[in-house]
Amino acid sequence: MADRTFRAVDLAAERGDRRLFEHLNFTLSPGQLLQVSGRNGSGKTSLLRILSGLSRPAEGQVFWGEEPIQSVDGGTGSCLGYLGHLNALKDDLSATENITSAGRIGGSATDPDAALGMLERIGLAGYEDLPARFLSQGQKRRVALARLLLQRRPLWILDEPYAALDVQVIEVLRASIESHLTRSGMIIITTHQAVDIDGDCHNLHLG
Repeated sequence: MADRTFRAVDLAAERGDRRLFEHLNFTLSPGQLLQVSGRNGSGKTSLLRILSGLSRPAEGQVFWGEEPIQSVDGGTGSCLGYLGHLNALKDDLSATENITSAGRIGGSATDPDAALGMLERIGLAGYEDLPARFLSQGQKRRVALARLLLQRRPLWILDEPYAALDVQVIEVLRASIESHLTRSGMIIITTHQAVDIDGDCHNLHLG
């Protein structure tokens, strides 16, 4: 059976001349959630960008199974979905198109009907065909979240995912996280809120 663990080995990160963290190690197994905590400026976002393959560590390596994430067949987009501070939507595409086009990157296209259903679930019914440039920041955040939830990646990396979400959508996200863990998915999350999740949850504190 293929090794589906996600590992950080002796990671270090720097910002300018300042070392944010070093000698950071963890192993995440299917069905587990890791909450990264720490004060502002401790390197939480830097760590998540390294884990997502968007930035390189000053030292150390990140592994998907036995492979460095840079060497994963199909690229990092085939094994993980990342929700950062930026929503990364294409302004000229509709909400639905932003979701379905992103699904093709990792080789598993998102069905348009599934996209429409998720948009309705998060309170964007009636906005499906509106170009993203006309959406509010809160609406854009919900589209980015819907895109991630429908991509069917084994690992979700979520940087402050509750930001700009109302109570209804926060509950959708919470239920989706629990469902993902139940299906042997893995999650790494930063949030200033308590993670009220039934599951195998762990904490990594920076600083």
